[in-house]
Amino acid sequence: MPRRPKRPCSFPGCPKLTDGRFCEEHAKAEARRYEKYQRDPEARKRYGKAWTVIRKAYAAEHPFCEVCLSQGRYTPTEAVHHIKPLSQGGTHDISNLKAVCKACHARIHGEIGDRWSRKVKDYDHK
Repeated sequence: MPRRPKRPCSFPGCPKLTDGRFCEEHAKAEARRYEKYQRDPEARKRYGKAWTVIRKAYAAEHPFCEVCLSQGRYTPTEAVHHIKPLSQGGTHDISNLKAVCKACHARIHGEIGDRWSRKVKDYDHK
């Protein structure tokens, strides 16, 4: 399958070519910057060591993306998504989790509008 050509890293002054937005070195730096300055401090409190254990166990039980699997595709799990976000009163309970690939996770958050736009889905009126 043909791939898109690599593009320069988005970090100012970095000449490295990458498939993503940043090269490996600057992707880590960008993630640290996001955690420190842009991510809600309350969110940091909700995702601690307990969440890491729950996430790993759930991903081990569900090795394929549940959204893709329902469409007949076998895509490895890359994230565990909260169906009702913790910020909206959701919990780490197994009934509130879904194993997803990166593409499905980005699509879900794009549709909800909690990451890249100001529209936020009301979870109380499903």
